[in-house]
Amino acid sequence: MDPVFAVVGHPNKGKSSIVATLAQDDTVAISAQSGTTQVSEALTLVQGDARYSLIDTPGFQRPTAVLAWLKAHAETAEQRQSAVSAFVEDAACRRKYPDEVELLTPIVDGAAILYVVDGSRPYGSEYEIEMEILRWTGQPSMALINPIENENHIDSWTRALAQYFKVVKVFNPLQADFEKQLAILETFSHLKEAWAPALTALISSARENRAHQQTQSIALLASLLTALCGYQISQKVLKKEQAFVLKPAIEKQYFTAIKNMEFEAQENLKRIYAYRKLDSHIADLTFDDDLFDTEQWIVWGLNQKQLTIAATVAGATAGALVDAGLAGQSFMLGTIGGGLIAGGSAWFGADKIADVTIKGLPIGGFEVRQGPIKNRNFPYVILGRYLSMAFALKNRNHARQDRLNIQENDLSTALEKLSSAETRAIHHAFNKLSRQKSVDDLFSVLEPLFHLETR
Repeated sequence: MDPVFAVVGHPNKGKSSIVATLAQDDTVAISAQSGTTQVSEALTLVQGDARYSLIDTPGFQRPTAVLAWLKAHAETAEQRQSAVSAFVEDAACRRKYPDEVELLTPIVDGAAILYVVDGSRPYGSEYEIEMEILRWTGQPSMALINPIENENHIDSWTRALAQYFKVVKVFNPLQADFEKQLAILETFSHLKEAWAPALTALISSARENRAHQQTQSIALLASLLTALCGYQISQKVLKKEQAFVLKPAIEKQYFTAIKNMEFEAQENLKRIYAYRKLDSHIADLTFDDDLFDTEQWIVWGLNQKQLTIAATVAGATAGALVDAGLAGQSFMLGTIGGGLIAGGSAWFGADKIADVTIKGLPIGGFEVRQGPIKNRNFPYVILGRYLSMAFALKNRNHARQDRLNIQENDLSTALEKLSSAETRAIHHAFNKLSRQKSVDDLFSVLEPLFHLETR
């Protein structure tokens, strides 16, 4: 039998949130209203060849009456497990105590117990009735203290729970990072010896899957940058007058397609990290003629000074500065004079983002062409926006129900964490992309950016 854990407790103590986080499933119903979970729902987490199940159960509703029933049907400790089994099978109990029958059934069938309490609320003796019922099942168990609002009562809960459970852990499903989630799985492996190999294998597979998610993220970014930087559209017409009339429509179609490609990449990124219903928002790209007068582009990409340095590092201008060690000096913004800024303005292509051209065709007629985007900041803008979303998704818990609002990042700070060689490789690659040239192994160039959180 695969490891199975029933998540039980009083209503509104975060049971569903714990299930959503550990199962990495944002479709689990979570609500502040009591009684959201009325029927036990099993979620199976599969990693490679390993798997385990979490069962989200209803909360206790009439524990005092249930314990009285059990005591009336068991005279000795030896009879207690049988009494619990009889309780869930009894037709009258099913009608009278549907919630308790529902939550106890998977435990009777062999599930281990994860008892969840709210560490922000005071401990009360009424919880002892629930814990006593669970003890009667004879199944391996542990307690999780969920500090929903604060940690004010964790100590008292810890002392009380230790009387009923061998293992007591504090676990906030809304804040637990990936390593904390794996630590809980490691604890699970100690509840039942026969399950230890499966859970150990699952932890190993989870780490492999995490690495695979990152690989997929990098590959998606490489594909997005290549597609966006090289994208262009054209339309043939018979007369030049038709071409001029067509220009606004071509331009609208072009920039709409650019935005849609970025949006689809963002949606694919959500799917990589197993988000199926997450609502997210990031400010739309704008396409003014002068990107450096557009604040939104600067906060996502690089400013004019930083682009000058990027040009230098890429070998586009003033290559001698590279020999002086510019690439590894945190952009050396204070050392760059106005003369270099002015001299490098042509490299930026800041006058136009993507020209609409009209050309006559050798066989007659005309062609209206839009793109590709020539501005050298463009790939950096796409990079900054993508990294912000990738890091937000990677560090977010599936139990969170709020909207994901992507905030602008300081891309230059991220680049400064890279080595000189890594920074130079990015600037070389983006210089090529902005000139619509292919980049060998763009994946490897981008990969160091996805390891910044560990540096």
